[in-house]
Amino acid sequence: MVITKDLSRLGRNYIETGEYIENWFPEQNVRYVSVTDGIDTFANNNGNNDIAPFKSILNDMYSKDLSKKIKTALSTMQRQGKWVGGKTALGYTKDPNDKNHLIICKEEAETIKTIFNMAVNGNSINLIKNYLNENDIPTANRLRYNKLSFWENKTIKNILTNVVYIGNTIQNKRSRISYKNRKLRTNPKEEWIIVENTHEPIIDKSTFDRVQKMSISQKYQRNEKKNHYLLEGLLICYECKHKIGVKNGKNSHRYMVCNYYRKNSKLGLCTSHGFNYDTLEEQILQYMREVFLNIDSEKLKRDIENNKTKYDYNIILRRLKIEIRLTQDNLDKMYIDKLNNKISEIMYERVSKKLIQEIKEKEEKYIKTKELLEDESEDNGREIEKTVKEFLSLNNPTQELMKVIINRIEVHQDKQIDIFLNFRKLRGTNGYAKI
Repeated sequence: MVITKDLSRLGRNYIETGEYIENWFPEQNVRYVSVTDGIDTFANNNGNNDIAPFKSILNDMYSKDLSKKIKTALSTMQRQGKWVGGKTALGYTKDPNDKNHLIICKEEAETIKTIFNMAVNGNSINLIKNYLNENDIPTANRLRYNKLSFWENKTIKNILTNVVYIGNTIQNKRSRISYKNRKLRTNPKEEWIIVENTHEPIIDKSTFDRVQKMSISQKYQRNEKKNHYLLEGLLICYECKHKIGVKNGKNSHRYMVCNYYRKNSKLGLCTSHGFNYDTLEEQILQYMREVFLNIDSEKLKRDIENNKTKYDYNIILRRLKIEIRLTQDNLDKMYIDKLNNKISEIMYERVSKKLIQEIKEKEEKYIKTKELLEDESEDNGREIEKTVKEFLSLNNPTQELMKVIINRIEVHQDKQIDIFLNFRKLRGTNGYAKI
């Protein structure tokens, strides 16, 4: 039995709420009661049960309307230069007398001044990072949350380009996808809200402008790699779980190095893992040749087909069918409520228009998804057949081919290599091998 004060406490998303009340609760023999709404799914001839879908729609509309009002209020405050975010930039804290105003945190501000002073004197970001770590100057995580962390180049560059330190507020850089989806997405720069002179600056504008003109704060494009290697992106350090890079050594030999160690070598956070890359690549290829030597090509084809699908379109189609059916049921019940004078004509017209539009959009999405599923099935057949042949020959391996075969390769400090394949139970490997 499930009891809530009212229907909105079960949920405001009318599709999910309807799925529980109409399908899941009856299938599981669960009794649902909403006290103030008088809903009891085990009570026969209860008129309140019939209007539950309509109340769910109103709760959903209320949630959407409330979300719009909150967004509008927050946007207005942002344009007024008021701080409405949560975590403040290093060097600032919220004013205890006004939570929408930033004040300087003296202890943190000294670190900010040190970073800018070193930058304006021509020190590189890497030198600044090493200085802060070697002198045990705490990061924001250590100061605020007592979490062990170290300075990184990205953190310092973000500080050097942040206009908050000259007294300006920049907000609305990210936003929620919708009132139903709480995930954040990055907004384009033209939607950012920047207001000048909203709080006391830590850095004077002339110093800030000088730093922006220096190369350490300039945006730059990475040079294209001159050398690509077969296992690129697959090598992981077993000890620290960071990526392992490949460097060119003497006599055209290539060697591996843990990126985390390379960036923080003076801190002793990991070891170099500086092994010969060419030897490792040959060992991996030899192992894969042995694996695929006498393998059943049809079985491999099925394994690829089961593991290579990027989107499970069948799940999306089933979900859309449920949503369309529930929305249509709600529309039908609303029409009956209108005939029985339980709701007004105006209210019916307003809500039914919204539901009809939703049904139309979901039906269009269903058709497009079905077309994608049919296209993918046809394309995958040809692609899988080609991939199987490449697997079995391995005469001309490529980076793309290796990424289809291998999920990751973990390199131990003692030179042990763990290979994690994308296909489980492959010739008894259970998707894992150690060499």
